[in-house]
Amino acid sequence: MHGTTSHTLVEATRKAEHYCVYQDRCHQEVIAKLHSLRMIPEAIDLIIVHLIEHDFLNETRFACSFARGKHRIKFWGKIRIVRELKMRGISEYNIKQGLKEITDEMYYTNFDALAERHWEHMTERVRLTKRKKFCDFMLRKGFESAMVYEKVKELEGLEK
Repeated sequence: MHGTTSHTLVEATRKAEHYCVYQDRCHQEVIAKLHSLRMIPEAIDLIIVHLIEHDFLNETRFACSFARGKHRIKFWGKIRIVRELKMRGISEYNIKQGLKEITDEMYYTNFDALAERHWEHMTERVRLTKRKKFCDFMLRKGFESAMVYEKVKELEGLEK
């Protein structure tokens, strides 16, 4: 290695391994981490290959744990999960694998729980305003518009 980097190849490789062990990462995140360690492109390529060969870096596994976690913990819908995975450069194949982690039953149960909890905690008095804010919130979470509009009708019907 040349004197232009602050870490040796071995040091940077160990740091990248620890970074990947702590939490599943996508290639983009690991590359950014290696850039922050001031590694040259050739070293980054070598380290990425090493991480893949030794199963520290696996984008299918990343997509699966990302989809599972964001849905279960942050109550994100499939649209938001797909958008976020695409922003991280994840392939269509891996995105599909990730979405398989979310069963239909889990998806609808979490959707209903989030929708009902949000609706009950809203303080809006004007029906149209409440409806718009509710729909905006659920759409921002990444749920399908048909589901959201169906749910808002159901919730409004319960209030009458």
